[in-house]
Amino acid sequence: MKLENLSKSKKLALSILFDAIGIVTFVDIIWAPLSAYLMTKMYKGNSGKAAGAISFIEEIIPGLDIIPTFTIMWLYTYVFSKEEKKKEVITVEIND
Repeated sequence: MKLENLSKSKKLALSILFDAIGIVTFVDIIWAPLSAYLMTKMYKGNSGKAAGAISFIEEIIPGLDIIPTFTIMWLYTYVFSKEEKKKEVITVEIND
């Protein structure tokens, strides 16, 4: 399964799940690189790489686990990003 090809709703569900795992896990030395890897697979390009680095740092530093990095990236990608809005196509039908 390619994570970057998932629908928006499936990515949101996975983001919430991954953030929950990050909060409850006590094995940050294992979860930090895994979360960075998953982030780069879910979101391609420079944004995904930057989010992966941020996710790694957030998970490896004690006390920052409460930050929902995956959900924030989902919001950035699908709510606040101008790239996504460029992809929208509006069709207007004119009847005479």
